[in-house]
Formats: sequence, structure tokens, C-alpha cells
Amino acid sequence: MTGPAAVTAPVVDAHHHIWDLSVRDQDWITGAAMAPLRRSFAVEDLEPEAGAAGVTATVLVQTVCVPEETPEFLAVADRGGLVAGVVGWTDLTAPGIADTLAALRELPGGDRLVGIRHQVQGEPDPAWLLRPDVRRGLAAVAAAGLAYDLVVLPPQLAAAAEAARLLPELTFVLDHLGKPPIASGRTDAGTHARPGTDTGTAAWADAVRTLAARPNTVCKLSGMVTEAAWDAWTTDDLRPYADVVLDAFGPGRLMFGSDWPVCRLAATYGEVYDAARSLTGGLSQDERNAVFGATARRVYGLRDGGGAGGPADGRS
Repeated sequence: MTGPAAVTAPVVDAHHHIWDLSVRDQDWITGAAMAPLRRSFAVEDLEPEAGAAGVTATVLVQTVCVPEETPEFLAVADRGGLVAGVVGWTDLTAPGIADTLAALRELPGGDRLVGIRHQVQGEPDPAWLLRPDVRRGLAAVAAAGLAYDLVVLPPQLAAAAEAARLLPELTFVLDHLGKPPIASGRTDAGTHARPGTDTGTAAWADAVRTLAARPNTVCKLSGMVTEAAWDAWTTDDLRPYADVVLDAFGPGRLMFGSDWPVCRLAATYGEVYDAARSLTGGLSQDERNAVFGATARRVYGLRDGGGAGGPADGRS
């Protein structure tokens, strides 16, 4: 197994969350297995763990589809510190989405709005992204100079690829590798077949490669530990899936994300970071620095030392 490789540039964590249960419920945190997440999490809770990994900037990502959350997250970013960018939520189907995005930009911390996301994974229509009203909303996101984060399941990847084709002006960021079936991909021998050689993961791998063929797409190396067996995963379980996206997107279109605190269901922050370093151990130093910082800075237009400046040219 390739050991963890050093990252010589400041690290960006391109995907984490916070929530305050005294402000609103997180109705997706249900059942005994999710009990470790049934508490409030703040940026201050993240700081020691991120600091130990050399993280100097993060991207805070929406958790629920309510309009109040994004202004709250922008206010967190406005305080300075770790949060350099916010991927928020707004109703893509609303006729006034362009005005809403402009209004968000005028709020405290509005200059740190770098992207929009919707829980597409919860939409029953696998082609939801291709609905005319959704496409109009995505076009407004592009016109505002923002990226669009994709949280989708494997059957929805085909629609994501088609949306990327229809909207070449918009950068699509695939969260969590498109949620491959890592746990169910384990063979009877306790190892993982390479995606594309077993029926359980071949469809995911093919769909990811089709999405990656669009030059306006990027992928986050995130969320793998919670798609694996929570109490029994190894880095080698993750490696075949990481190899697919490394090959399909290349390090210049791949970015590290912890998915903290959701990752705590299966791993500590340090374990997620070390696994990502091991999975990228075969890359050159410059390529690792891209995955762990440069790609996120370019795609989201993050400025060094916190804050964001809007996506830069050639961000995809």
C-alpha cells in the first residue's frame, strides 16, 4: 500500500458542514446509527482537527433546503477564520432566482458565496436536473459567476452529464464521487473488485467517466468513508473508486473534502485526511498540491487567507 504523501502547500478542505439544532432541526439525522450527529456542530469544533491537518481554508456547504441557512453561513464566513467560501442553497425553480442570488451577494459575507447546491439525491425524478425550470435556474447560477455542487446518486449521473453538456458556461462540482456503492462492492473474499469489472460498480464508473468527459466538471475526493462499511473500511477499500476519479478528472479537476462532521460516522477528521493523502500517493508534488488546495482555490475563486473573490477564468 502506498503510504501517506506530504502536501507542501496550504490545504483547503473543500467540503464540510455545520448546524445548530437550537436554530432548526436537521430532519435527515434519524435513527440510532446517526445518533453521533444528533448534536450541534460549529466551525470552532472543526478548527483543532483541521489545523492539525494543515488546513488553512474551508468551503462550508449547505445541509438543508431552506432559504434562511445561506445568509447564516455567509455571516459565519464574514467573521473570518477558516471559512473562505460558502456553497449555499436557493430554489433553482423560482422565477426570481437571479434577484435572489444578487441579494445574497449584498449580505454580510456575500462576497464569500461561491456556489449553490440542492439535494438532488432526494428528488424522485432521475432527470430532475434537466427540467426546463431547473435548467433556467442553473443558467442563472452560471450568470452570477457561481459554481454548482452536485449531490447525486449514481442513477442521476447521466442527467448531470447532460446538464453539463447543455450548460457549458457553468462549472459542475461532483460531491462525494457521485456516491459509489463502496460497501456493497465488497466481494465475498472481503476485497473490492475494480469498478468496471463487477456489476455492482460498473454503471457508476461508466457514468462518472461520461460526466468527467465534460470539461466544465470537477469532482470532490470526499464522502467515501460513509459510503464504505462504517466500522470496517480500509484505505484499500476506497482506492479503486479514488483511482476511477483520478483517472477520469485528473488532479487538476479534483479537490479534497472532509465531509466533516458527517465523516465522524465512520472516521475521524485525521483518518479521512490521511486516507486521502494515501490515495493520492502516486501523484507528483504539484498534482497533490492541486488536489489539496489549488483546484478548490481556482474553481471556487478562493483567496489566500480566507475570503473569496468569485470563480476565476478557466476555473473548470
